[in-house]
Amino acid sequence: MTWTPQVDALRGRVAVVAGATRGAGRGIAAALGEAGATVVCTGRSSMSGNTTSDYDRPETIEETAALVDELGGEGVAMQVDHLNAGEVRALAHRIRGDYGRLDILVNDIWGAEVLKGPPPTWNRPIWEHDLGDGLRILRLGIDTHLITSHCLHPLLAERPGGLLIEVTDGTREYNEHNFRLSVFYDLAKAAVNRLAFAHGHELQPYGGTAVAVTPGWLRSEMMLDNYGVTEPDWQRALDPDRGGGLPTAPPGFAQSESPRYVGRGVVAIAADPDRARWNQRSVTSADLAREYGFTDIDGRQPDSWS
Repeated sequence: MTWTPQVDALRGRVAVVAGATRGAGRGIAAALGEAGATVVCTGRSSMSGNTTSDYDRPETIEETAALVDELGGEGVAMQVDHLNAGEVRALAHRIRGDYGRLDILVNDIWGAEVLKGPPPTWNRPIWEHDLGDGLRILRLGIDTHLITSHCLHPLLAERPGGLLIEVTDGTREYNEHNFRLSVFYDLAKAAVNRLAFAHGHELQPYGGTAVAVTPGWLRSEMMLDNYGVTEPDWQRALDPDRGGGLPTAPPGFAQSESPRYVGRGVVAIAADPDRARWNQRSVTSADLAREYGFTDIDGRQPDSWS
């Protein structure tokens, strides 16, 4: 039997996806829309401008909000720089005024794909990395999450059942045993797993749940551009004879996943009445797919971590 989303599973729930412009954030917002949620999509890249963004890319939060609408939810775009505490406090104030509640908070804020450098720069000692870039990685990957939690957790904790999703790269177990690219990247991604553990400790007395979730090899907009493919024809990236001077993806790309896959994992946790069993845990999108039985948009259950 072909798996299909439950279109009303989260109808009436209010979610904030912080960092919803592209990549996993957009995929999570879209999946929440598939389940009927109201999704506040935040980020720096807006149709009104993206002067504070670390990327010069065309994706906007308005496009993400429109995708949420198209899939059956209610998408709302709010331009927010999550390094600016004043802007995040204003976001919390607006959510309280407009909705009076917050059921789901997804911390997917990142923005350091360029700063982490290309593969030839990975695995170098700290003194061979640009210090300013490295500290910026930590600001984008950790400070943004702390600021967002500080401002929005009071709303999340007001009623039992609140869910916090911390999005990172690599589970706690994986990152404990594998060095991740550079000291700066390694610290940022390990820290987010620990944030889910710490926030789970704080939210549990209020009936809340915090989970660290990591996608596998993500077919983000930037990744697709790198291989010169689109989502419908992504498998062409594996063809060494396609020509055009484009790079060929390594065999592991066959287990890559669309951003919607991790999003469906978030929806599955949110819709689970027993979601507290995930509190303080660190899981992959593939772990959640096996547990709940959902698939990616192409009907597969990829697992690049295995």
